[in-house]
Amino acid sequence: MLSRYRRVLAIPAVRQALVLGLLVRMPIFAGGVVITLHVVSHLGRSYGAAGLVSAAATIAIAISGPWRGRLLDRMGLRRVVVPSIVVAALCWSIAPFVSYWWLLGLAALAGLFVIPSFSIIRQAIIAAVPEDDRRTAISLDSVAVELSFMIGPAAGVWAATVWSTDWVLFAIEMLGVAAGILLWVVDPALHEAPDESADASEAPAAAVPRSAWFRPGFVVVLLGAAATTFVLGGTDIGVVAALRDFGAQPSIGLVLAVWGFGSLLGGLVYGGLHRSVNAFWLLAGLGLVTLPMAFAVNPLTLALLAFVAGLFCAPTITATIDQVSRLVPASARGEAMGWHGSSMTAGMAVGAPAAGFAIDHQGWAAGFVAVAVVGLVVALLGALGTSSRARARRGRAAGAHAQADAPHAVVGG
Repeated sequence: MLSRYRRVLAIPAVRQALVLGLLVRMPIFAGGVVITLHVVSHLGRSYGAAGLVSAAATIAIAISGPWRGRLLDRMGLRRVVVPSIVVAALCWSIAPFVSYWWLLGLAALAGLFVIPSFSIIRQAIIAAVPEDDRRTAISLDSVAVELSFMIGPAAGVWAATVWSTDWVLFAIEMLGVAAGILLWVVDPALHEAPDESADASEAPAAAVPRSAWFRPGFVVVLLGAAATTFVLGGTDIGVVAALRDFGAQPSIGLVLAVWGFGSLLGGLVYGGLHRSVNAFWLLAGLGLVTLPMAFAVNPLTLALLAFVAGLFCAPTITATIDQVSRLVPASARGEAMGWHGSSMTAGMAVGAPAAGFAIDHQGWAAGFVAVAVVGLVVALLGALGTSSRARARRGRAAGAHAQADAPHAVVGG
């Protein structure tokens, strides 16, 4: 395991991408929680109103994912990042200091032009390593994401308790703009160079038709990615509801941190394995270990069960990224990663309210049960859809269609 990580970390481009990922993502995670605090405390609105801002930005980001990713494939990093930097700088230099509805509109506009940082970093890491080390490199990136998630919000909340939220929000978003400028300056390679004389930082000239790779196998993996974050989003809400019922609200941050640490550790272990595991088997594991959280009796048992559940979080996400990267040509990887990111965003956006609905009607335990069952069902369907027999059937069907079309093509020619 250690030898695989040493080999990957010995590559300068991987180290550079991991550092860039930390710097770019921490403002994103910090900004989300500070926007909520700003709407509630500074603007005097409800948590529902704060959630509406987050929802508007989330929907905008989900819409922009495939679009911005396709532009990355066609135009390269620098030409895509510049408009994002300009729009982000304009929107977030105004949004912290205006009324609620202006904030909502500006947050949505910024979301449409968000820097596709997750897609950029993952493409840079995939391009930097041999195919045999791809899973290990992606696992390292998932660990970096967990660190950003653990550090960014904590730093944002601390800053918001010391200074006014409008200026804290402005500072965080300007750090995001600075990170975008750093991405533009560094311009990491997003595609493997076909030979030593080629410039890997430029997208390939020949565009691959979407119909060549946007096929059932790819869609099934997207469904798995959405189901993964559906479980995670619901688990997040379930933890909060359970600890409120236990009368232990101050422990919410600690339990979530334990959950995140489990994910970080699981990602490291998975990245060091010699063989990949089908994403849907990992999703099934995630559902199975999330289910027992419904039987927690106090904050301690909930934290222990959350740690175990966390062990499957990062590996499942890593496996979906790995499978997506192998299903599409390198020249379409930006758009494919955009679809993957949008699927994860959609899963998170649906999972939280679904768990909330179950909790409102059946109690906090029902939230864990509901998302775990959905995860298990999707895992079963996905495992059947990605099995070798299913792939063989699709291959035979494609061959039959090609043979049926062949005589017509000859006559037409």
